[in-house]
Amino acid sequence: MDTTSLTGKDLAAALNADTAQRATARTAQGAAPRLVLVVANDDPASGWYVKSLQRAAERLAIACDTVDLGADASADTIRAELTALSADPAVDGVMLQTPLPAGVALADVSSAIAAAKDVDGVSPQSLGLLAAGLPGFPPATSQAVVELAKSHGIPLAGRHVAVVGRSNVVGKPLAQLLLAENATVTVCHSRTTDLPAVTSAADIVVAAVGRAGLLTAAHIREGAVVLDVGTNEGPDGKIVGDVDADSVRGKASALSPVPGGIGPVTTALLMRHVVEAAEAAHS
Repeated sequence: MDTTSLTGKDLAAALNADTAQRATARTAQGAAPRLVLVVANDDPASGWYVKSLQRAAERLAIACDTVDLGADASADTIRAELTALSADPAVDGVMLQTPLPAGVALADVSSAIAAAKDVDGVSPQSLGLLAAGLPGFPPATSQAVVELAKSHGIPLAGRHVAVVGRSNVVGKPLAQLLLAENATVTVCHSRTTDLPAVTSAADIVVAAVGRAGLLTAAHIREGAVVLDVGTNEGPDGKIVGDVDADSVRGKASALSPVPGGIGPVTTALLMRHVVEAAEAAHS
């Protein structure tokens, strides 16, 4: 079986073109949309991601600033910064970069981000709005999975989707987004008994657990669609997904590549959220 590559390049380009046009229009009205990234770590991978977001924002006429609180910042310090940025009318979007300092939980500090500025949908309030089906920003990675599938003409309504991973930043919100698309969703995790039996019964399998090569051909049925959210560093230093791509190719009908699949769409959606927040704030 030929396995279609579900690349995100074209979708990301279309999203970015629309975002750039809307950001330019906002700038012409008096102020460029502004994103502030709050960092409290010295993690190299985090630093790389922050720089990539800054470059993406610059290309799209979005102002992007970084507040570095240091790797030893306390929860109180982080919360105070997020509260101040949420109250600043010159800031449209606020994003808290992970990992956080030891002893600081994301849920404890992210609640300080106002939902209207929580462009990556990480706060308990944003997640609650998503679960209730109310307007708000969903986590960009979870949204990217749904949008990538739809852009490639993969139907979701009535399909059985197995989501491997139950984090608050991908797995759980993705389940909510898939339910909104009328899919039947099974959320799998580390305590799932006989994972291959569960995932191989699904029409679509989403790998979002953060373990390189966890899912193999044994985890999917013939003709299934596989969406790989994982971004792990391989033995050679290259980025690899949660799916053993070589094993799955030829059995899956479609597979999103890593890199080049979910990633570019995630960044494009995050930037679109910033512009949407700016439009809502200044309408």
